[in-house]
Amino acid sequence: MPHDTPLIATIVAGLGLAFVFGALANRFRIPPLVGYLVAGVLVGPNTPGFVADAGLANELAEIGVILLMFGVGLHFSLKDLLSVRAIAVPGAIVQIGFATALGAGLSWMLGWSMGAGLVFGLALSVASTVVLLRALQERRMIETERGRIAVGWLIVEDLAMVLALVLLPALAGVLGGQEQAGAHASGLLSLPASYGIWGVVGITLAKVAAFVVVMLVVGRRVIPWILHYVAHTGSRELFRLAVLAIALGVAFGAAKLFGVSLALGAFFAGMIMSESELSHRAAEESLPLRDAFSVLFFVSVGMLFDPFSLISNGWPILATLAIIIIGKSLAAFVIVIAFGYPLATALMISASLAQIGEFSFILAELGVGLKLLPEQGRDLILAGAILSIVLNPLMFLAIDWMKPWLERRAARTAAPVEAKPVGPATEPGQVASVAVSAKGEDGPPRTSLTNHAILIGYGRVGSLVGAALKEAALPFLVIEDADKTLARLKADGIETVSGNAANAEVFAAANPEGAKRLILAIPNAFEAGQIVLRARAANPGINVIARAHSDAEVEHLKGLGADTVIMGEREIARGIVEEVMGHKPALRPEAAEPSVA
Repeated sequence: MPHDTPLIATIVAGLGLAFVFGALANRFRIPPLVGYLVAGVLVGPNTPGFVADAGLANELAEIGVILLMFGVGLHFSLKDLLSVRAIAVPGAIVQIGFATALGAGLSWMLGWSMGAGLVFGLALSVASTVVLLRALQERRMIETERGRIAVGWLIVEDLAMVLALVLLPALAGVLGGQEQAGAHASGLLSLPASYGIWGVVGITLAKVAAFVVVMLVVGRRVIPWILHYVAHTGSRELFRLAVLAIALGVAFGAAKLFGVSLALGAFFAGMIMSESELSHRAAEESLPLRDAFSVLFFVSVGMLFDPFSLISNGWPILATLAIIIIGKSLAAFVIVIAFGYPLATALMISASLAQIGEFSFILAELGVGLKLLPEQGRDLILAGAILSIVLNPLMFLAIDWMKPWLERRAARTAAPVEAKPVGPATEPGQVASVAVSAKGEDGPPRTSLTNHAILIGYGRVGSLVGAALKEAALPFLVIEDADKTLARLKADGIETVSGNAANAEVFAAANPEGAKRLILAIPNAFEAGQIVLRARAANPGINVIARAHSDAEVEHLKGLGADTVIMGEREIARGIVEEVMGHKPALRPEAAEPSVA
């Protein structure tokens, strides 16, 4: 057995140091991804000590991008994507053009050629898939309208960069580089320059269109059928393997056969799979690998960074960072506001796009290989990527701080809006909620319900509880963040508050001060604990009922103030024993207590 194992060494060193520095970052209330980047710098070639294999790290990171985009596709549908095309397509195109112009201007000041300016500007115009999606996931915004706009914007940028990767080799000679660039593009992205510029564009668009047609016509039938067939075998191992094989296989096939990016292929695979009833299970099975490989992505980015470049290229790096964080953000903000979207949406989109990542690295390497971009340009792009990724969480904190001030200024000039009913009633003849809300207001309208139940989550458990409450004609509302579930609830005449209940504004909209009961049907005990604390602060007398999966979670929620905690496994065992014995058993002494079932 060979003792030289660069793949194992890269994975062990990357994940091990990422854990250490991620934990340290979390301890000091810094985003863990900063720790992952530091781990990459330490195992990279620009610092002393162990040096991981950069090529292997990049390929491992690519798997992370594939799995992450696949997971996003699982929460998306074609209808969701088309619903934001009016803002995502023109917004992304205008923002790419503006950022490219700023980058070209900086390159001109540095004395570079026109071709170098074009490559440099394009590299600064495209946001990182991993960073944007991680930010949306942490804030539970992927399934919101703002999340859909951001992801749709990202898809348009992805397509634009695929086209740029195809056209740059064909235009290299005109722009002052080398024409023998076919080897620098991979797979069918490499098209002969003899086709002409419009021929290359036409072939590329035809390939993308062919891929979309194949996925919508063939994939819509084949992928769900495979999932259902494997699910009926009863093997969880085979189901997990099927999910990973479909995600990676479609992404790789899309890149090799149709010339689209791996990330875009994975996104479409997930989007097609989302139409299956097993999509939620597929998302759960792929989640651990998505998290692990996305960490390796940040490690691989850190490996590319030379910390000494901060000294040798100080002012150009600051100018590059300003284009990424300020220039792109302002462009996105103005575009979203111009399309009539609320201030909160414009701020969130601006913060999401204020960073660059994987496509920027690919463009930089291609530009250097084509002799279009000087190596200094690649160093500036890498430094800009690292710093913008580190600063991106601070951008979200900044918009949270600025939003109330900006909204107060907007409210001074906004026309008054009459109060109107919001949402369906939970009882015949009852108005569900009445609130005054102006265009651009971020918080959801506050309900007028009193002595009601607040049901958090409407999954397998919450839907059964909600059906019972509705049948008993008890007033209640549901806090949920999944758009498909919200649409179904509204169609059934159940009042809803859209968002994450851990968010103060969302929870306040449910009127916890006037509520009689809080029912936590979500499986995440840590998030449930935050909601319990918030409910107790708002209404000390509210009756709190929660669910748990272990004795530790029961104690955690009880310690935070929950009145009743139902542990699923214990109730299943109780039901089985009751069916066998013919009476209700007391499985454990503590189970008999009224506060813990």
